[in-house]
Amino acid sequence: MTMWTRSLVGSMLVMSLGLAGVAQQAGPTPQQLAGIAKDKARHFGDDPEDGGPLATGLSSSLKPAAVGVAMRKVADWQLAQSQPYFDRIWTWSVLYSGFMAASDSLGDAKYRDAMLGMGTKYNWELRSHLPDADDQSVGQTYLELYLEKKDPAMLAPTRAALDDLLAAPRVAKNPGPGRPIVWWWCDALFMAPPVWARMYAATGERKYLGYLDEEWAKTSALLYDKQEHLYTRDVTYLTKTERNGKKMFWSRGNGWVMGGLVRTLEYLPKDDPARGKYVRQLQEMAERVAGLQGADGLWRAGMLDPGDYAEAEVSGSALFTYALAWGVNEGLLDGKVYRPVIAKAWAGMLRHVYADGRLGGIQQTGAEPAPFRATASYTYGVGGFLLAGSEIRRMGEHSRGIRGR
Repeated sequence: MTMWTRSLVGSMLVMSLGLAGVAQQAGPTPQQLAGIAKDKARHFGDDPEDGGPLATGLSSSLKPAAVGVAMRKVADWQLAQSQPYFDRIWTWSVLYSGFMAASDSLGDAKYRDAMLGMGTKYNWELRSHLPDADDQSVGQTYLELYLEKKDPAMLAPTRAALDDLLAAPRVAKNPGPGRPIVWWWCDALFMAPPVWARMYAATGERKYLGYLDEEWAKTSALLYDKQEHLYTRDVTYLTKTERNGKKMFWSRGNGWVMGGLVRTLEYLPKDDPARGKYVRQLQEMAERVAGLQGADGLWRAGMLDPGDYAEAEVSGSALFTYALAWGVNEGLLDGKVYRPVIAKAWAGMLRHVYADGRLGGIQQTGAEPAPFRATASYTYGVGGFLLAGSEIRRMGEHSRGIRGR
């Protein structure tokens, strides 16, 4: 039996986890298999038939030291696997954000040094002219390093790119059906707005906040379901449903939004006129997401039809956990309500760490829920895991009144 076989084993797993329904999801389509092969060829990750034994000895404790052990294990494996192939596409930039957070949290300069080397290699330039949100995303790491080093070379190319965007018409870079605005897909809210917020922090110029607020409002108006308190991936998914007839909401897509909310709020001034809207949206989404958590602590790729997805999906789960923990740390979410959710999610993710440090359970690139192997590991999911771990460590340090390593 291959790892794609789901009919019997998947159903047993879902029922054992206490999830509603029976897992009926088939294996990947030929198109999806081609996408997985492309991801592997671009060194985003892979999905071997056998990932080896799962890790033992990792504690699900939220104490900073225990969380740090798991973070180091995963980060070190990923750095060794990935560093020769560093690129500026979004799949990498999310990992870079995780490495930056891990370096701060763990007090380990090697992750930050790797990011300095990456930025230097690319002369601190973005991936394209008039970049879309995906190609802007590496600017988050450039700007975080600039805010530490104050080296003008780290700032200038990204600043020039954003200024060019401010002067250009506000249309999708690749216009087409379902692309009426700049940030026309929900993933964009993780990739771009945190860059604009960091550019404000670096320059003090409010024009960057104005662009951010105006464009986020357009995306929110188009894609945020005010009844479900979840985002649809883009307008082509507004009427798509799951097998059970419920609306299709992709866990990683909503994870992108929640992660983008907190990474934007992190650098947004208290007097920004839109700040209250971002906080309310974070609170609404947090409540909805917490109510959809699986018995194993994680979320399935299809949020409203978990019974149709045998595997828990770690990248979306990690981004949810990151956002929830940040919200608790900042006093925007009630710790009594969300700490148990965070603890359960962290324990669930640790069950997908392999002995060598591979983090499995990560769906390949795509735009909607899809099947994947338990071994599947991709850079952006590891980035989300490291972001989550860094905020959980901060949560534990707050409770102890220290900033220990």
